Amino acid sequence: MRIIRLDGQSRKNILDELLKRSPNNYEQYSETVAGIVERVRTEGDAALFEYTNRFDCGTIDASNVRVTAEEIQEAYGKIDRRLLETIRKALVNIRAYHEKQKRCSWFDTTPDGTMLGQKVTPLQAAGVYVPGGKAVYPSSVLMNIVPARIAGVERIVMATPCSREGKVNPAVLAAAKEAGADEIYKIGGAQAIAAMAFGTQSIPRVDKITGPGNIFVALAKKAVSGCVGIDSIAGPSEILILADEGANPRYVAADLLSQAEHDELASAILVTTSQELAKRVSAEAERFVEELSRREIIRKSLDNYGYILVADTKEEALETVNLIASEHLEIVTKNPFEDMMKVRNAGAIFLGEHSSEPLGDYFAGPNHILPTNGTARFFSPVSVDDFVKKSSIIYYSREALEKVHGEIEYFAEQEQLTAHANSIRVRFE
Repeated sequence: MRIIRLDGQSRKNILDELLKRSPNNYEQYSETVAGIVERVRTEGDAALFEYTNRFDCGTIDASNVRVTAEEIQEAYGKIDRRLLETIRKALVNIRAYHEKQKRCSWFDTTPDGTMLGQKVTPLQAAGVYVPGGKAVYPSSVLMNIVPARIAGVERIVMATPCSREGKVNPAVLAAAKEAGADEIYKIGGAQAIAAMAFGTQSIPRVDKITGPGNIFVALAKKAVSGCVGIDSIAGPSEILILADEGANPRYVAADLLSQAEHDELASAILVTTSQELAKRVSAEAERFVEELSRREIIRKSLDNYGYILVADTKEEALETVNLIASEHLEIVTKNPFEDMMKVRNAGAIFLGEHSSEPLGDYFAGPNHILPTNGTARFFSPVSVDDFVKKSSIIYYSREALEKVHGEIEYFAEQEQLTAHANSIRVRFE
C-alpha cells in the first residue's frame, strides 16, 4: 500500500480522489438509468421483465416473478445448517439493538387548553433491495428487514436479482423468511427500484426503498427519490482506521483488506502518526493479498483507493478522519473511547483491536447499511427511524387561542397574508 505524508495538499488530493467514487460523478450512466426508470413507470411489467431477462435471468414473467412458499421451503433444504443457525443467532442481536430505537408518540397539555404532540406512524409498505452479482448477501437481508419489522411496517417487499436459472440464492431466501419479509421478487438493478417506486401489474408500489446496490441501483434510487422515500444513495464500501504505534499491524492490515475485497472502487485507508506502523501495515497487507481468494479485486481497490496516511499529530489525524467521514471507522489507539468522542463524522465506529469491521457486518447488532462517500456528515445508518413517519399534533381550546390570536393575526399581516389573519380573526368577531 502506498504511504503518504499527510499535509494540506495531500489531504485535498485524496478527498478529491475519493469523491470520484460517488454516484453523483457517474453521469454517463444517468441517461441509461433514467430511460429504464421511465419505461418501467409507463410500461409496467412489460419493461420490467424485458430488462430483467436481458440483464439477469431469461425466464421471468408475471407467473414466476414472485418467490413462492415452495421455493422458500426448497431453500431451507439447500442452505447449510450451520449458516442457518448463524443467521438466527445474528437476528437475536440485530433485533435487540434495533428494538432500542423504537419511538413512541408523545403529547403535552397545558391547563389553559392546549395540546401539542407528535404522532409516530409506521410506513404502510417498505421496499428493501438486496444486491447480488459479485457476492451473496444474506446479512444485508437481515439489516434491511429487521428495522422495518420492528417499526411496524405492514408490508415488507424484498427485491433481489435471480440467477440465470431464475433462482434466488437459498441463503438469501432463508434469511428473508427468518427476518420477516412478506413478499420477495426476483428482480434487480434499476428496473427493480423503478418497479417498487411506481408499481407494476405484478408488484404494488411501496412508500420507501432502502438497501445498497451497484451504480445503476444508486442512480435509480436518486431518480425516484421524491416519488418515494429512500435511505441514502450508497456508493462503494470504505473503511478508515485510526491507529497509533501500539496497534497490531497484522490486525490493521487484515481489517483494511476486509473492505477492499468488496469491489475495485472500495476504499481502505489507514491514518496514523507512526511511520513504523505504516511500513509494517503495508508489508502485512502485501502478504495477505497473496493468500486471499479475491486478490485481483483487492489489488485494484488498493491501487485505486488504498492509502496509508502519516500525520504529524493526533489532532491532524482526527481532523482527517472527520473530513473523510468514512462509512466504517476503526479506532485502534491507546484511548479509543476518548478519541471516539472527538469524531463527528462516521457511519459506524469500532473501538479497540478486537472490534473489527466484520463484527458489525454480520453479528453485533447495529445496522451495516451505512452512509458512504462522505455523506456520514449528514446521513445516518439505516434504523427503525427510516420506517416510520411523524405527524405534528396541534389542539387549542377557544380560551387558549384567545390569549394569542392578536399576535398570530399581526404576524400574518406582516407577511401580507391577510387570509391567514382572517382565519384567526373571524373566531373573535
